[in-house]
Amino acid sequence: MTEQPHIVDSHCHLDFSDFDGELPDVIARARAAGVRRMVTICTRMDHEPRVRAIAEAYDGVFYAAGVHPMRAGEETPVTVDQLVALAAHPKFVGIGETGLDYHYSVDSLRAQQDSLRVHIAAAQHTGLPLIIHARAADDDMARILTEEHRAGAFSCVMHCFSSSPELARTALDLGFYLSMSGIAAFPRSSDLRDIFAQAPLDRILVETDSPYLAPPPHRGRRNEPAFTALTAKVGAEVFGLSLPEFAAATTANFDRLFTKAAA
Repeated sequence: MTEQPHIVDSHCHLDFSDFDGELPDVIARARAAGVRRMVTICTRMDHEPRVRAIAEAYDGVFYAAGVHPMRAGEETPVTVDQLVALAAHPKFVGIGETGLDYHYSVDSLRAQQDSLRVHIAAAQHTGLPLIIHARAADDDMARILTEEHRAGAFSCVMHCFSSSPELARTALDLGFYLSMSGIAAFPRSSDLRDIFAQAPLDRILVETDSPYLAPPPHRGRRNEPAFTALTAKVGAEVFGLSLPEFAAATTANFDRLFTKAAA
């Protein structure tokens, strides 16, 4: 019997109420699908203790924390020191998610940009990768990332990448990674698949962003880490690889970027 490929869900939200009372089963299904590691992301600092507790409770589950850009105008601003202090935890592996979202939250533009720069400073200080959410803000995102990287290098993943070819090129030129979510598996996402196909294979990750963005045939229903395998199958087709080859490549990429969670 052929051993199942090892796949990593590099971005999920296991603390969300969608999974209440079901986490043991959700994680068991992920492992059965070959998803042996996952990073659960905290999007608001007052939820950090419960996200940390999930990571502590399950082997193969790691966590990251930050202030989501859609919350940047509502929450007390996080400080560099707060984020740096979290990095002492052995299962804390990344800074964020942070970023810019002008689609829903353009009124908080300045607060989002200030928050993004704080998170970047924490990534520079700790050496942990930055986890970026970008929506309808490509020009400002490219500018800020370039400015701050010039001031001090940091590593980064553009999570759930679905932005322009220009932002993809900027990110890749800075040495960053692009993460493929269920969006890339949607039938009408051929332009997005083309962006991924033109990127170096050694800069690609896979994720669910669960409970959101379930890939076919589960689109419109709750997403969960097990479905990373479905997105990975599409990714393998994009790169002309077998699923085991693509899984091995993206797992190696994850280990290179998220060094604290490396196998």
